[in-house]
Amino acid sequence: MKLAFVSSLTMIVLITGCSVPTAPSAVTPLDGIFTHPVGRSGATSIPNGNNVSLGIVYSHNTQTNRAYLQDYRSNAGTGFGQSLLVQSIHDAYVATSKPDLAVEWVEASLKRQFGSVTVYPDMQSLQAAKPDVLAIVDSRSQLITSRSSDVEANVSADFYDKNLNYLGTAQGHDAKALSPVWADYKRSEDIVADIHEQQNVQVRALQKFDQSLSNLLTSPTEKVSMIEDFNRKELY
Repeated sequence: MKLAFVSSLTMIVLITGCSVPTAPSAVTPLDGIFTHPVGRSGATSIPNGNNVSLGIVYSHNTQTNRAYLQDYRSNAGTGFGQSLLVQSIHDAYVATSKPDLAVEWVEASLKRQFGSVTVYPDMQSLQAAKPDVLAIVDSRSQLITSRSSDVEANVSADFYDKNLNYLGTAQGHDAKALSPVWADYKRSEDIVADIHEQQNVQVRALQKFDQSLSNLLTSPTEKVSMIEDFNRKELY
């Protein structure tokens, strides 16, 4: 009976104590970026290397995703039952919702491929700076909530030449459906392990992005497939 009570208490705390927010609805990566259709570049490769400058603008998804992760982190273990939440579970929620993980990773990856990488607040500022190559960076995450244990991470970078002609896309995606973390049969150690898996999903998506980026920059652009997304394809 005592074990059953402790297990049930854990379930209640997870449901009501971890009132973490749900992921915001995603929009197309280029939403609000371009005000007119753009063409496709006739270049056979994407310029890169020590002498090439890259300018970055973050998509609306990237900005809202960062705010979502900040909110997720600050709300982990709050509300009713906060004082009863196992510390290791609270710590796992915090450790696996780093707001800048994707942004810092992608920037570091791009800096290894280009001579200079500069982030601009909007497309107007980026165009005025006239870097050799432009990139729109998009990142989205879906983490564990009290209603869903489906975890997903997406990251992409759309590249354009200085005339805003499309060059290619590097992308990474990973997802995993976990068993419900609030199930009353789970030990706290198992719950912590599942929560940590959501960071593994994010890291795997970023590792796939790195591989895609490497392939993109070493392959002719005509061999690079565009993302199969109707709203993205209609721009070209």
